[in-house]
Amino acid sequence: MGPDAGFILAVGMALAFATTNGFHDAANAIATLVATRVARPLPAVAMAAFFNMLGPLLVGSAVANVIGTIVQVPGAQAVAVIGAGLTGAVAWNVFTWWRGLPSSSSHALIGGLVGAAVVDGGLAAVNWGPVASGHLSGVLGVLLGLVVAVVLGFGVALVLERVVLRALRRATRRVGPAIGGGQWFTSGALALSHGSNDAQKTIGIIAALFVATGRSATLSVPLWVTLLAATMLTLGTALGGWTIVRTIGRRIFPLRQLDGLVSQGSSASVILMSSIVGAPVSTSQVVASSVVGIGIGRRRWRHVGWVVVRDIGLAWLTTMPAAAVLAIVSLPFWRLIS
Repeated sequence: MGPDAGFILAVGMALAFATTNGFHDAANAIATLVATRVARPLPAVAMAAFFNMLGPLLVGSAVANVIGTIVQVPGAQAVAVIGAGLTGAVAWNVFTWWRGLPSSSSHALIGGLVGAAVVDGGLAAVNWGPVASGHLSGVLGVLLGLVVAVVLGFGVALVLERVVLRALRRATRRVGPAIGGGQWFTSGALALSHGSNDAQKTIGIIAALFVATGRSATLSVPLWVTLLAATMLTLGTALGGWTIVRTIGRRIFPLRQLDGLVSQGSSASVILMSSIVGAPVSTSQVVASSVVGIGIGRRRWRHVGWVVVRDIGLAWLTTMPAAAVLAIVSLPFWRLIS
């Protein structure tokens, strides 16, 4: 098979990654909205689809540029390495989705790319970062952004929950409709921030494939790539995101409408700021940590599903090495077709 076949298959795998990312991360944009019964699934998905599309168009390509420069191998080898990295990420995303665990698609992608690149070209084949020209860069830069985002997701939600509970301590049921309307707004903001961050990961990978095969001289892609990446994210939510919705919305901590408003608002602010500074983060991690922060903010330690939190934590820790192994196993196939 020729290089065109390898390129086409690798782009297809990038879109498959976007779909499995939708299984995980895009589902989190509507998880609390649906779990708290403010919205039914179909209207929630339609709303998420619109804002997922809008996100990458409005916020820019800082995240795509970071992802697109992680693998540093010659063009002839890049298609095989990127294809193998995507294969490892997709396989792990499907497994954790099947288990109902909101693992990090970002971790899976980085793990897959690093595993394939190191086997193919050694340690020098990876941009390790963490900073270049004053901005986050490379693997260590991505990992730093992921850790900081989780801490912020937890902390912002905890503080905001305490503030909101104190402010509304004498409120009556009349505030219910306003809280529900607020959830629609914050859920839209979360979907937009997710599109601005996660769609850019797929865009960055496809941009790297364009450069590796000589189809582009820069990490820029046609508009149709951006729209298609955002579409596949939303498709993943509609097809398979509901196991993650149940985990986020019910199994970590039993959320009420006010909790959903706080979780969505705090998560959206953290992810949107990450997108602006070019830090690829995990929507799953940020939203899950915000839900734990809400449980602690309510001072209901015993009501937090610590067994579920432990399982999610283990999935996060094993994601990178697992995706790396899966990528390495698939690398001979990609070498054959590229």
